[in-house]
Amino acid sequence: MNLTSRILIGMGSGLLLGAFLQWLSLPADHFISTFFTFGLIDAGGDLFITLLKMMVVPLVLVSLTCGSASLGATGKVGRLGGKTIGLYLLTTAAAVTLALSLALIINPGLSASDQGVAESTGFVANEAPSIKDTLVNIIPSNPITAMAEGKMLQVIAFAVLLGLAMSKAGEAGARVLAVFDDLNSIVMKLVTMLIQLAPYGVFCLMVTLGVTVGLEEITKLLTYFVTVVLALLLHMTLVYPALLRFLAGLNPITYLKKMREPMLVAFSSSSSGATLPVTLRTVEKRVGVSNNVASFAVPLGATINMDGTAIMQGVATVFIAQFYGFALGPEQLLMVILTATLASIGTAAVPGVGLIMLAMVLGQVGLPLEGIGLIIGVDRLLDMLRTAVNVTGDGAVATIVAKSEGELDLDVFHDPEAGWVVEPDHH
Repeated sequence: MNLTSRILIGMGSGLLLGAFLQWLSLPADHFISTFFTFGLIDAGGDLFITLLKMMVVPLVLVSLTCGSASLGATGKVGRLGGKTIGLYLLTTAAAVTLALSLALIINPGLSASDQGVAESTGFVANEAPSIKDTLVNIIPSNPITAMAEGKMLQVIAFAVLLGLAMSKAGEAGARVLAVFDDLNSIVMKLVTMLIQLAPYGVFCLMVTLGVTVGLEEITKLLTYFVTVVLALLLHMTLVYPALLRFLAGLNPITYLKKMREPMLVAFSSSSSGATLPVTLRTVEKRVGVSNNVASFAVPLGATINMDGTAIMQGVATVFIAQFYGFALGPEQLLMVILTATLASIGTAAVPGVGLIMLAMVLGQVGLPLEGIGLIIGVDRLLDMLRTAVNVTGDGAVATIVAKSEGELDLDVFHDPEAGWVVEPDHH
C-alpha cells in the first residue's frame, strides 16, 4: 500500500476510536483514560510531532545553504526571492478577500446562538509584534540561539547569507559546500525514514482529537464553521489551480495528487512548521522542483505563507463584528486585508498561532478581543484544515517559481510514481 492510503487508514481508524471513547464518556481517573487515551496514545502523537520538529532546523539550514550557494553562483537569488515573496503576499491577499466576500454573503454572525461563550473560555490575547520589530528580528543577533529557539525567519536569513558567502569564497567555499551537499543527502534520508512513521503518528493524533472535540460546540457555531471550510476549499481548488494553470501552464490536478502526503500530515499535526520536512521532500522528489528553489521557497512559505490562517481571520472578523452588532465599513475591510496579509509574515508556523494574529486584526478595526472566545471551541478543527491549505500553497508557489526559472523537472512532475516513499527495489 502507498503512504497516502496508510495515512488515511490511520486517520480514519483514529477518529473512530476517539469518537467511540468519547461516547463511552469514561471518568477522567478511569484506567483507560489515564493510561491509554491521555497516556500512551497522547504520547505517541506528541512523539511524532516532536520527531518532525527535530528535523526542521537542520533541514532548513543545510538545504537552504546548499540552495542559496548554487543560486549565488548564478546570480539568481534576488530575482527568485522577489518572485517568491511577491507570490506569497498575492495569495494571502486573495485569501483574505475571498474570505471577507464569502462571510459578507453568508453572514455567519447573525445566526450565532450563544451569548455566554466568550466569558467562559478565559482566552487571553497576546500582544502581536509590530511590523518594525518583525523586520528587525529577521536578522539573528546570534544564529545559534535562533536555531536553538527554532526562530525560522532568522534561520532562513542566516542560511541564505551563509550560502551566498560560500558561492563567493572560491575553493574554501567549494570544499564546505561539498560537505553540506553530503549532509543534505543524509538529512533527506532521515526525513524519508521518519515519514514511514506518519500513519502511526496520525492515528494517535486523531484518537486524541476524537476524544476531545465536542459536537455541541460545532453545532452552535455551524454557520461560522461551514463558512470557513467553504472559503478554505474554494481557495485550495480555485485560486492555487488557477495560478498553476495560468502562471506555469501546469496541470493542477497532477500537482494536488502529488501533494497528498504533506496535506494529510499538515491536517493531522496543525503545524506547517512540523510538516516542513514532508513538504520539502515531496516538492523536490514528487513534484520535481530543484533543490535550489524548493529549499528557499518552501521553508519561507512555512514561515510567511498563512493563507488558511488569513481566511479564518477574514471570516472570524465578520462573524465577531456581526455577533456584537458592529458594522464594518469599506476602510475597515481594507484594513483587515492589509493587517492579515502583513501579520502572516511575522507569525510562527505553530498550532494555534491564528488566534494571536486574529487578536492583532481585531485590534486594528476596533472589535472586542473577547470575541475570540466565541470561536475557540471549533478552532482546533479549523486549524487542521487551514494548515493543509497553507502547505498546498507553499508547494504551489515553489512549483510556479521553479517553472519560471527553468528549475522544474517536468518528467518528474508528470510521472505518477516519482519519489514514492516506498522505493521500488531494482536489485
